[in-house]
Amino acid sequence: MHVPERPGPAPLANPRSDRVKAVRRLSGRSARVREGRFAVEGPQAVREAVAGPGVLALYATDDAAGRHAAILDAARARGVEPVPVTDEVMAAMTETVTPQGLLAVCRLVDVPLADVVARAPRLVAVLAHVRDPGNAGTAIRAADAAGADAVVLTDASVDVHNPKCVRSTAGSLFHLPVVTGVPLADAVAALRAAGLTVYAADGAGDLDLDDLLDAAEEVRRSGGPDEGAPAGLAGPVAWVFGNEAWGLPEADRALADAVVRVPVHGQAESLNLGTAATVCLYAAARAHRPL
Repeated sequence: MHVPERPGPAPLANPRSDRVKAVRRLSGRSARVREGRFAVEGPQAVREAVAGPGVLALYATDDAAGRHAAILDAARARGVEPVPVTDEVMAAMTETVTPQGLLAVCRLVDVPLADVVARAPRLVAVLAHVRDPGNAGTAIRAADAAGADAVVLTDASVDVHNPKCVRSTAGSLFHLPVVTGVPLADAVAALRAAGLTVYAADGAGDLDLDDLLDAAEEVRRSGGPDEGAPAGLAGPVAWVFGNEAWGLPEADRALADAVVRVPVHGQAESLNLGTAATVCLYAAARAHRPL
């Protein structure tokens, strides 16, 4: 005897419902802080979100559920049953012009700086006065790719849970610890106390990144720095990156152990924040590679 399959729950269809409005409000910082949660849009970011413990809810259109069944299964494995929604509801929940059919609500990812330094990090990116969410997200993605142990966003930087910033991380936001809201001076002091050399990246720096890499290579080949000598890039490093438009002010540069410039060998006037962060973080990652 054939037993018909039980139909699934009817999709959430009212774009003006309280539940939909509550999700949409998470596009604003005050709601995110008040609720302790934020929204994650798109299959790539949602895939990384549901792989961790912070996912609280998952919404999917019928089309997206069919194309990304593995993501829905991962959410169920975390005890989160996906909620079907119509295309109109998904559009009402999201900020994107063309939603991709998946949206997760997650706990905020912020971790205490004390937890980061307790893990003896060897590579940390510090974003000071970085206001553009796309640039901040790109820097977080670069830090993840370079194998950094954490990213710190100072109290003068953009909210890392901003929807554009979340999208720009392409899921990297869920791969490494992120610290937010710390004054730059406090972050530098804590990282230096943990044994990290603090370099500020600035086009007017006294030190050249290529020279630092050459020196780190010598340290690595010699088996380590002489007693009492600085390890430079070969040792634990924190990179401080400044604002997209005006870089780091003198007071912030003075907090670092040294100010380093990325050499420009062609005719480009400068490098944007994301590119400079990628180059500096990869330089440290290379210096940390075992021989």
